[in-house]
Amino acid sequence: MSIFDTGDTLLHWREDGDPNGAPVVFSNSLGTDLRLWDPVLERLPKDGLRYIRYDTRGHGLSACPDGPYGMGALITDTERLMDYVGAKDAVFIGLSMGGMIAQGLAVKRLDLVRGIVLSNTGAKIGNADMWNGRIDAVNGGGIEAVADVTMDRWFSKAFHATPELQLWRNMLTRQPATGFNGCMAAISGTDMMTSTSDLRLPALGIAGTEDGSTPPDMVRELMGLIPGAGFELIRKAGHLPCVEQPDLYAQHLIRFMDSIGHGTNG
Repeated sequence: MSIFDTGDTLLHWREDGDPNGAPVVFSNSLGTDLRLWDPVLERLPKDGLRYIRYDTRGHGLSACPDGPYGMGALITDTERLMDYVGAKDAVFIGLSMGGMIAQGLAVKRLDLVRGIVLSNTGAKIGNADMWNGRIDAVNGGGIEAVADVTMDRWFSKAFHATPELQLWRNMLTRQPATGFNGCMAAISGTDMMTSTSDLRLPALGIAGTEDGSTPPDMVRELMGLIPGAGFELIRKAGHLPCVEQPDLYAQHLIRFMDSIGHGTNG
């Protein structure tokens, strides 16, 4: 467990894998923390790749500054962490909010990112009225007030029948409400359609057939902005396919990294 002072906030981060390997950076979704990636990391190569994860500000064990936040601040947090740990020419894997961070980081600092995986995300997600309604609900009743509907959007019907659902509901409700709302405000104010369409780098999109937050068509539209980008649809999975279908998810990541010579085959 490590803490990095960005100058604006404190980020909790950790490193796994080969310390001398090619860097792979993971960015979590709204309402989760770096444990989101545990099921996938168990299935990725142990040699040749250096895995770096962190909790977005306001989430997990990272500090929770007063909100609202801007997407620019979330991107700058990530940029400073990657500079600090020396993660240049990384493959950056971001899910939902993390996918928006990935897009902005690639536009801003192409020296840090040689390939991106944009999972269950979009160039723009929802609209201001939708996000403001959710912020108002959390202000009125805490994250518990939106927990059940969030689980419906996040997970497939089959996953709802498993006891593991409660683990993710607990993770959501134990996030600080200030950080959750702060990041919702950041997503609300973000439209990366124009900037992402200027990207020219290897990219892979991943979607889940039962995703109620960022449906497959949204992810397809996003990947259509980046020439040559790939797209994978994971069936029987919702907004967090790395949780519901970690074997398939890991296979897609491995194939993508192999295709650009990142890691053991580089």
